[in-house]
Amino acid sequence: MKIKDSTIPLSAGTDKSTIISWSEKYNTGIEFVDSQHKELVNLTNQLYKACLSGHETAKTVFKEAMNRMVNYVRFHFGAEEELLLRINYPSYAEHKKQHEQLIQKILDAAKNYNDGKKFVPNQFVRTLQEWVFSHIAFYDKQFSFFVDEQKSKGLLTNEMING
Repeated sequence: MKIKDSTIPLSAGTDKSTIISWSEKYNTGIEFVDSQHKELVNLTNQLYKACLSGHETAKTVFKEAMNRMVNYVRFHFGAEEELLLRINYPSYAEHKKQHEQLIQKILDAAKNYNDGKKFVPNQFVRTLQEWVFSHIAFYDKQFSFFVDEQKSKGLLTNEMING
């Protein structure tokens, strides 16, 4: 499944309508992963803007943005997990488990929202914000360090990484 990547500018987050600002410190050095991470930040900010836009608008915009987020997260995690398998990443099972936990949180939030529970949009956006600041900044950096180490030993090439 091919999903269009639209990246956010690196200066995003300088106004009050964004909750996450992309920073170079989140880069893994793997172009397609970084591009997908930027899109996750973009979608998170879209959800946040929906939360700020007023009740009726928020309902419509949030639902559409939530659907895009669910689809994109599945796409991204699939691509990232394929990469981790390709490079024989030793912590693959743990990394995949973390992905499954976030997917479950997303599905639970979508169900709660559809069931009419209050404050779900804000809680969900905060969950995504925490994900960026913890998972991408720490766990995805770990596999990027593994990639760099394997490349320096001549055990991985860019062709192997990019498929």
